[in-house]
Amino acid sequence: MQQDKDAGVIDTGNKVRRSVTYIAGIYILTLGLSLAVRAGIGISPQSSLTRTMTLVIPSLSQGTFNLILEVIMLIPTFLIRPRAFRARSLLSLVPALILASLLDFNLGLTEGIRFGAYPANVALLFWADAMLAFGLFLMIRANLVLMPIDLFVNTIQQRTGRKWGNIKTVFDCTLLALSAGIGLLFLGAPHFIREGTLINAVLVGQYVKLYFFLYKRFAVRKGQPALPGMTPLV
Repeated sequence: MQQDKDAGVIDTGNKVRRSVTYIAGIYILTLGLSLAVRAGIGISPQSSLTRTMTLVIPSLSQGTFNLILEVIMLIPTFLIRPRAFRARSLLSLVPALILASLLDFNLGLTEGIRFGAYPANVALLFWADAMLAFGLFLMIRANLVLMPIDLFVNTIQQRTGRKWGNIKTVFDCTLLALSAGIGLLFLGAPHFIREGTLINAVLVGQYVKLYFFLYKRFAVRKGQPALPGMTPLV
């Protein structure tokens, strides 16, 4: 996956260190997602779809629906570029399973968090997005296996030559439309799509850029160059 030139210093070193960083990133990301859910003023497109499905089929958890979505995305990934699809592409299900488990764990951990005041919920969402973005930052830096959804977007980019960020935006909008449609059809109204959804869309990318900027500043102060492997996100 191509990385944004302002968000892109990746670690190409020791795999054990990178694996620890990657798993830590998944945990922090899922904690951020969980706190965003508890803020109650709107969540990301992917989370809104999987969260809505827990209202349609309450017997399954959000983590389970997230894993189902990731598995489903492997099918179009294969169909778009079957010759490029390798057995190792199935390894993307390993972090997807870890993410699903940690998401359910953190949703349980944060279940008691409730703020009545709207400003407090906005502040919680800002903090949640900061955590989510930091987890994403660590995962990008670790430079290991792509999640199936990111693998799908990456495959579309390689097939079409379109900008990665534009493809991801279209994909997110599709998930948002699905979430709204399922909400209308089964629940009478869309759920989890509010002002927080827009805040999430704007903030997460900006937070990631900030983290990489701070990392590069820290590396310069330490007298060490940023790690090689920086590639632009088109």
